[in-house]
Formats: sequence, C-alpha cells, structure tokens
Amino acid sequence: MSSHTAVPGQSPIAETAPQSLCALEPRVPADRLVAEMVPPPRFDSVRFDTYVPDPHQPSQTEAVEVLSSFAAGLGGAHATGSGRTGKARSASSVGWWRATAGRFGRKQAAAPAGPRGVYLDGGYGVGKTHLLASLWHATPAAPGLKAFGTFVELTNLVGALGFQQTVQTLSGHRLLCIDEFELDDPGDTVLVSSLLSRLVEAGVALAATSNTLPGKLGEGRFAAADFLREIQGLSAHFRPLRIDGEDYRHRGLPEAPPPYSDDQVTRAAYATPGASLDDFPALLDHLARVHPSRYGALTDGIAAVCLTDVQPVPDQSTALRLVVLADRLYDREVPVLASGLPFDRLFSDEMLNGGYRKKYFRAISRLTALARDAKGLVAQ
Repeated sequence: MSSHTAVPGQSPIAETAPQSLCALEPRVPADRLVAEMVPPPRFDSVRFDTYVPDPHQPSQTEAVEVLSSFAAGLGGAHATGSGRTGKARSASSVGWWRATAGRFGRKQAAAPAGPRGVYLDGGYGVGKTHLLASLWHATPAAPGLKAFGTFVELTNLVGALGFQQTVQTLSGHRLLCIDEFELDDPGDTVLVSSLLSRLVEAGVALAATSNTLPGKLGEGRFAAADFLREIQGLSAHFRPLRIDGEDYRHRGLPEAPPPYSDDQVTRAAYATPGASLDDFPALLDHLARVHPSRYGALTDGIAAVCLTDVQPVPDQSTALRLVVLADRLYDREVPVLASGLPFDRLFSDEMLNGGYRKKYFRAISRLTALARDAKGLVAQ
C-alpha cells in the first residue's frame, strides 16, 4: 500500500491511501466456505427473545413458539446416526411433530418419514431471517454441526467442493438453514433439491425461507404451495409456517439519503482508516471478474466502502452481481458512502418490474441503510 498525496485543502489524516476493491482478487479456500456457513455478523446477537412480534399479527408470536420447540427437538442424537440413511428418528423429533402438527393446520399428523423441515412463509420485512438465525442460535449443537447460508452461498459451496463432497461435508450436521431459497433458476433449484434429498436421508434437519418466483410478482409473500411444488420430492419434509405482517408493497422504495460530492467522498475515504475508494462503474466491471462466492472475502478488513460516480446499473447480469455485493456488505454492516445518483435510482423501471424485482428492492433497502450508516464519515 503506497503513501497518498494529500487531497488539496485537506490535512493528511490517514497515513496510506484508501484500498481499492478493484485491486483485490481474493482466493477463498473451500474449508473457509464451510466454516463461514453461520449467521452473518448482523445477526450474531439475534435470538427469539429479541424478535418483537407485531401485536396485531398473532402468527408472529406463534412462529416464535413453534420454532423454539423445533430447536429444542434437535437436541438429541443425530436423526439417523452418523453416515447412515435409515429411517430411525429420535423420540424428540416425533414428539415435536405431534406437539406442533396442529399449528401447521394438520390434525393428528403422523411424524414424517424423515428429518424435520420447516419453511418460513412470509413477506418482505416480517423478520424471517431474524427467526431463521434465531433458530440456528437456539439449536443445542456445536456451531460445526449446524450450517446457515443463503441459497447462493449453498450453490457456491457445491461449486467449490463438488456435489459428493458437499453431501459428505454436511451430512453430519444437525441443522441446515437456507435463507432466500431462489426458485428463479430451474437448474440451481434441481441441484439444491438433489443435495437436500441426500441430506434428508442422512438425518439433517432443514429450515428455509424463499424468494418470490417471477410469475408471482406483486404478491407480498411467496406462496408455500409453490415452494413445496418446486422442490417436489422434498415437500414431504417441510411444513410451512406462515408469518403474516405488513406487505413490502405498502412501504414503497425506501428514500435514499442525498449523495455527497466526489470531493466529500474522497476526503472521507482518506480520513477513514480501513476505507476503500473506487469509481462505481469500474467496480461493476471488476465484479464481473470475481466469482460471487468471493464477494464476502472482497470486503475482508474493509471499514467503509466509498464510491464515486454512482450511475444506473446498465444490465441485469451486472445488477444481480451488485445485489450479491450489497447482501455481503449489509451482512457485515459495512457503511457505504457515495457520490452520483442516490441508490433508489440504481435500477431501471424495467428491472424493478421484472422477474428479479424483489432482489432489487432488497438491494435498494440495504444500500440505503448502509448509506445512512455512513453519514458520520463526512466532516460537517
């Protein structure tokens, strides 16, 4: 890292120039991908008792109760024993299903022929990820025996390890939580469904949330019946847990704070230890050369991301890569300071009305939150 030349009119506060994300091409070993399958830093401290149910939505209170019981039921021995694919079930697993079957709308339901699985069915902003992370934390097992990741992170793991090695690596786990199960790519859906089938046979309990299919745009939540149909053979292992709440459509796009000038962003980058400084179009080009599985590593040690000349995203492939980066930055609570256009103008109307609408809304919401977090970086 070379020493910087002070920005005109600014006292040299930092001893070195800001980092550039465009100069980084991290290599992530496969064992790190597995070890990092835990709730992201933003959800380190969430628990069931920190989830605040809406008093007008009794399903939210019920969700906490059901998931708490679900976690407690995972405290026994591995459902089928290490490495076996038999039908044995612990008494706790059978008891959990009998105790909670009514909550899923099925009376006198028998315990399923495989490990438990729950699907959190709810709209944007009702706290599904909070609850999923709370389930991970509450499950009485060592961190190495339970995994948490997004659908994209799971497909990246398969890409890094290969299918058989991924099955072998995760088969000894007590629980696998999958956030934002993506159903807009049939190939990946089949891949992950096949993986989960093998894990079910090995006795791994499953929990998932899901994104909206393109054909279901405009719905505030993803219909559980569609999720279960898409995963076909796995559907018998999931029970939908509906979580009602305010629909994201009624919230509209979050209002992004006004952007700063290039000079303000540059000054802040030099004055903030650990900050990065990049031209936004150049960063978008760089993301095309880095596999999305490495975007988390791309932000290692970055205290703040400073971007100049934010412009509309030119195409959908670029937009989807930006969504992944926004997720990793949000997970790690890295503030984002920017000049150019405000973040609520990143995506075209065509994109916001297309098949990936929900992803773009999420990216806008998260980048806007990180932009607000960056306010303190600018000298008043």
